[in-house]
Amino acid sequence: MPRAPAVDENQDAVETCPVARAVDLVGDRWSLLIVRDAFDGTRRFGDFQRGLGMARNILADRLRKLTDAGILDLQAASDGTAYQEYVLTPKGLSLFPLVVALRQWGERHLFAQGERHSTLIDTRTGRSIPYMAPQSSDHTMLTPARTRVRKVE
Repeated sequence: MPRAPAVDENQDAVETCPVARAVDLVGDRWSLLIVRDAFDGTRRFGDFQRGLGMARNILADRLRKLTDAGILDLQAASDGTAYQEYVLTPKGLSLFPLVVALRQWGERHLFAQGERHSTLIDTRTGRSIPYMAPQSSDHTMLTPARTRVRKVE
């Protein structure tokens, strides 16, 4: 019996790449910046809009997409007002390593030496967090040459 496709039937092929699926969901500029701001404590529509300077319709679309995907949850305002707030779900919180990796890549490659930029710090120590890198089970650093993708057959 044939399996049902994992994505829209209008697509030519079923996408089996986890990177492609993730990029489809959170890979556009606005979605990632919304997630970044949510990690920084932004919770209300107006605050996202002011902080990001984006059009209301685009913001509403991205917030709906992230909520539908289970990355954000909409809940009553924590201060008891009639507002609603967007909060990261456990699924959304698990995007933290992705945001950190993008931040660290940007710090290394997109700023001139000595150029000022924000820094992510460990609140326990007050120090910048160490550079993230994939590790093997024996804690040695993995390079692209030491990995490969096993294709689905």
